[in-house]
Amino acid sequence: MSKELTIASYKLRNVSLVKYLLLPFIFLSVALLGGLRVNDGNHAFAFMPPPLFTLVLSVLLLLLFVRGGLVELRSLISVENPPLTNIAHVWLLITIFFAGAQAFNSVLPEHGLLHWLFSFFFLWTLWNNQFSSFDARRLLRSLAVLFGTAFVLKYMLLASLYSQDGGWLKRVAGALLSGVTLGTLDAPVFAPATGYISFFTIGLYIAGLVLMGFDHQRAD
Repeated sequence: MSKELTIASYKLRNVSLVKYLLLPFIFLSVALLGGLRVNDGNHAFAFMPPPLFTLVLSVLLLLLFVRGGLVELRSLISVENPPLTNIAHVWLLITIFFAGAQAFNSVLPEHGLLHWLFSFFFLWTLWNNQFSSFDARRLLRSLAVLFGTAFVLKYMLLASLYSQDGGWLKRVAGALLSGVTLGTLDAPVFAPATGYISFFTIGLYIAGLVLMGFDHQRAD
C-alpha cells in the first residue's frame, strides 16, 4: 500500500511539474523566439511583434484546442479549484495563446502579397476545422502538418524568391507574374540563421502541444 501511495505521489508531482513549470516555460520560449529574426547584413537580432491577424488566428486555434480536448476549461478554471491553481491555469492559457500567435508569426512572410496569401490559408484551414470532428491526437497531427508545410514554403521555397542574387523561383515568378508589381512580392531578407530559429521554435511549440496531449490522455 505504501509503495502505491509513493508511486501516486511521484506521478502527481511529475504532472504538476509539467503543467505548472515546463509547459509555461516552453510556450514562453516560443512566444519570445517566434518574433526573432537575424538581419542578413550585420547579423544583428531583430524582434518582429506579432501582427494583429496572428492574434485572431491564435483565438481560433485555442477554440480548436477546446474542441479537440487539449484544453479543458471546466477543469482548468473552476470554483472548486484553489485560487492559486486557477491563477496558474490562467497563466498557462495566456502563454498558450501568445505562443500560438508567435508560431504563426514565425512562419508567415513579413508583408506583401504572400503574407496575405499565407494568412488566408491559415484562416481558411482553422475556420473549416471549427466544424470538423476532432480528437486530441488527430488535432496534433493536423497542426504538425500545417506548421510544417508553412515552414517549408517560407524558408525553403520562398527563400529562393526573396534572395538578392535571384534564385530559380524568383525567375519563374517574374515570368508568371509579369503584370504584378515587384512590391507585392517584396519582403525583408534575413540571414539563414532565422530559418534555424524558426525550425526550433515550431518544434518546441509542437513538443509543448504533445505534452498537453499526454496530460489529456492521463486524465482520461
